[in-house]
Amino acid sequence: MNIIQKHPINNLGYNFVDKKYLPAGKDEYHLRNLHNKNGIGYRKLTAQDIEALIRNRNTSDDWNKIFVSRHFNPELVRNCKFHGLVRIGKLDPIYLELHHIRLPVGLYNSTIISCDLGNNVSIDNVNYLSHYIIGNEVVIVNVNEMATTDTAKFGNGIIKDGEDEQLRTWMELCNEAGGRSVIPFNGMLAGDAWLWSKYRDDRNLMKKFKEFTDKRHDKQRGHYGQVGDRTVIKNCKIIKDVWVGSDAYFKGANKLKNLTVNSDENRTSQIGEGCELVNGIVGFGCRIFYGVKAVRFVMSSHSQLKYGARLINSYLGNNSTISCCEVLNSLIFPAHEQHHNNSFLCAAVVMGQSNMAAGATIGSNHNSRAADGEIVAGRGFWPGLCVSLKHNSKFASFTIISKGDFPAEINIPIPFCLVSNDVSNDKLVVLPGFWFMYNMYALARNEWKYIARDRRTEKIQHIEYSFLAPDTINEIFDSLKILEKLKLSENGSAEIKGWENSKRTTELQKIPQAILIFKELVRYYGTMEILNHFLQNKMADFGTLKKSLSAKIQRSEWLNIGGQLIQKTEVDNLKRNIKSGKLKSWVELHDFYRQQGIAYTGDKLNHAYTSLLEILQITPKQFTAALLKQLLQQALDTKEWMCKGIFDSRAKDYSNPFRKMVYDTNEEMDKVLGRLEDNSFIQQQL
Repeated sequence: MNIIQKHPINNLGYNFVDKKYLPAGKDEYHLRNLHNKNGIGYRKLTAQDIEALIRNRNTSDDWNKIFVSRHFNPELVRNCKFHGLVRIGKLDPIYLELHHIRLPVGLYNSTIISCDLGNNVSIDNVNYLSHYIIGNEVVIVNVNEMATTDTAKFGNGIIKDGEDEQLRTWMELCNEAGGRSVIPFNGMLAGDAWLWSKYRDDRNLMKKFKEFTDKRHDKQRGHYGQVGDRTVIKNCKIIKDVWVGSDAYFKGANKLKNLTVNSDENRTSQIGEGCELVNGIVGFGCRIFYGVKAVRFVMSSHSQLKYGARLINSYLGNNSTISCCEVLNSLIFPAHEQHHNNSFLCAAVVMGQSNMAAGATIGSNHNSRAADGEIVAGRGFWPGLCVSLKHNSKFASFTIISKGDFPAEINIPIPFCLVSNDVSNDKLVVLPGFWFMYNMYALARNEWKYIARDRRTEKIQHIEYSFLAPDTINEIFDSLKILEKLKLSENGSAEIKGWENSKRTTELQKIPQAILIFKELVRYYGTMEILNHFLQNKMADFGTLKKSLSAKIQRSEWLNIGGQLIQKTEVDNLKRNIKSGKLKSWVELHDFYRQQGIAYTGDKLNHAYTSLLEILQITPKQFTAALLKQLLQQALDTKEWMCKGIFDSRAKDYSNPFRKMVYDTNEEMDKVLGRLEDNSFIQQQL
């Protein structure tokens, strides 16, 4: 049975915090007073004010508990019930307008319990508004319930005084069994989530991350919910324990509970019709629309959930979009696209610049006795139409997977591959270097697209979008060691074992071409980084350039930390500094990201130079002006080859007869698709 507690009516609005949880000398309003920064000077109601309020059918358990601005207009308060301490800002005879809705300033037809209201708010038909600090020019209309409890955490995985540890909210990332769970907090970056979920064998590191999170938020009970200036909330059902910034826009949401919704005048966040969000953090500039369901989640800034998407126990990186589909127990780095109703992503780490096609099922993992499998995909992951993958699987950067139901676990260590399931010949087929051979347009355009779409205003982590970077170059070197040892057939293919958990053959195709392409790419990467360094620093001659290059001859290892590439030695130092107490908080860890971002250009240059020496099999002494001149010419040839590949791969869409057959004339096709010659991206590359 439901246990209905009964209390005296004159207690409604008071005793928000049990006295045993109040600090010595503090009352239940001390946190409210601390966080209310509107600067309004309040006064008590006059007899005339009270008379007007009663005449306008308002009630209060104690009119002495109502405080107002000296510009308060009682005629703009009608048919409201007040309980507890309520403070009201100025009310002018004006109306507020946003998106063609016009509402008069004032308080109408609402029950308001122990709230602070800023200047010129419009609150109408709010059945229950309790324990909120409302900013200036806020609109709240047609809301069933909007309340804050004394143990509100606003989506952060913390516990309050007197609460049991079991009440803490965890996000079960990367693994359905919870073995990589992390505690969500406002401001969590993809790098934080990856470090915390990855190094599970380091108990001291895990302990420090938990301490960082607990120190970030106090355990006191009694924090009020807040609504920032100019936020509009209309036609919503339940809003409970929600903190929202300024300039946000909520319309038609079903249930919003235990959330922080970050928003400001430059990065407005919106939540739309039919959405239900519980236990989460919404970053700045996010868009959530049309029946979305999200539980135990973090959305980084400028990400989107749309059209019935479900995001559960997952972290969604910056500038990502998920529509229609379901994502569970996943850690997704920045720049992820997933738009199709029948795609499914479960128990995966997807390292950014990824795209999920329709019908892709990344997580058919119940091929063991427990739901504890994982998939790790390097950046540029692109599973094609109707791909089905088994846990555990692992993919190097920029792996594209062609349509097929892959029957067993896969480990693809070579980047830029096309992976195919050849059912008729019962074999797994891998084509290294596929992107450069057949789809240069998509590869280059994606790099350009992600840079253009990065809307972050606070770039704490330096995200690498180039397809040629320390991580992919290192994968290429590892690939060359594999490819050059293979015994080739007459057509340049070879069989290899250990890439699929099955007895059937794995065939690598076009190996000589891939080797040549990979070596050319390393030379191009090294040469272009050196050229950019020379030009940016306006160096006078080769001697000056040579002196500026590192004397190191060892190519460094790198890790993808939430989309930011950082040298492994720096990450190892970071972990030691965290465990020793030298680095004491998430703020200091984020400063580490910033410092690494500043150092990245130089670190990448060193990596490019050592990679160039290694691929050429020379020492620094052998790197001469004459050799650089030769390398620059080769780089120009490579760029021309890339540009031709970009143009040719796109031109196929204009020459393929099956593409053209829906158009009666070339002119019709040009009007629909745009002329190939006018393609803005291609023009930039030429």
